[in-house]
Amino acid sequence: MFDITVIEDPAAAEASLDPIRARLLAELAEPASATMLAAKVGLARQKVNYHLRALEQHGLIELQEERRKGNVTERVMRATAASYVISPAALSAVRPNPGRSPDRLSARWLLAVAARLVQDVGALITGADRADKRVATFAIDAQLRFASAADRAAFAEELAATVTRLVGRYHDESAPGGREHRVVVALHPHVPTEREGTGQRAG
Repeated sequence: MFDITVIEDPAAAEASLDPIRARLLAELAEPASATMLAAKVGLARQKVNYHLRALEQHGLIELQEERRKGNVTERVMRATAASYVISPAALSAVRPNPGRSPDRLSARWLLAVAARLVQDVGALITGADRADKRVATFAIDAQLRFASAADRAAFAEELAATVTRLVGRYHDESAPGGREHRVVVALHPHVPTEREGTGQRAG
């Protein structure tokens, strides 16, 4: 089982978004049969089997083992990942285009860039899994609190200048055998989780 899988196929995305199938996916973080799931989700075993076939067809669950019980063979299934992300590639006709009206101060442009990041990294993960290789990536996730809007603006300008300087230092257009990489740096207000509560304002 993978920690996370990116769904690129529209039909698989549709299957995963069905409320009943999403519940079954969550339950199948641990192996279970249709009979076991039926008791948990309150559905008839035949109905559960119907949804399991759809999930299996799209590669969202897989057969863990088969158990023989009298004249019946019980199929024990398991989710192929602990969690799933739907790639914008699944909505190819209407996926965001970060090349349209780029504006580093626009939240919607940031969202378009983030969507492309999900799509690109998802495609890389899919290809790497097929080739049984790892993807060379790097990420930083930090949280900071600004004393003022002026400090936030100054930080953003300094961050942009630093990244621009690093890109200029290491980018080599003519390097033989070089491989292009994409650098994405984002700054946005922190969204408190339910555990953190909503009483504290984001910096």
